[in-house]
Amino acid sequence: MRNFRELKVWQEARTLVKDVYTLTQHLPESEKFGLTSQIQRSVISIPANIAEGCGKHSNKEFIRFLQISLGSAYELESHIILCRDLNFIASDLSKPAIGNIQKLQKRIASLINYNASNF
Repeated sequence: MRNFRELKVWQEARTLVKDVYTLTQHLPESEKFGLTSQIQRSVISIPANIAEGCGKHSNKEFIRFLQISLGSAYELESHIILCRDLNFIASDLSKPAIGNIQKLQKRIASLINYNASNF
């Protein structure tokens, strides 16, 4: 078992949660149960799945939960792009978030590849 609190990727995902929750405050009230909810669920899923994977005993299971986390990161990026397309979020607000999401995607993918090579 791994200690998720020590993983840099989990720490960055945790920071992303706070940033994205702040970003969703700019969405219209009419999206409270739509995009806002979807965005918040997908961002929460990232550190949650990293942590859950750390509690698994096999490397294969750990990798599987990292893959789920990575999928949530791509889902999150898509939602934020759609919010920008719908003019719910200004480009200057969404660009830093998308940059941080893409950086986290690369780190999660690297962690998957590292663990897969040590199978």
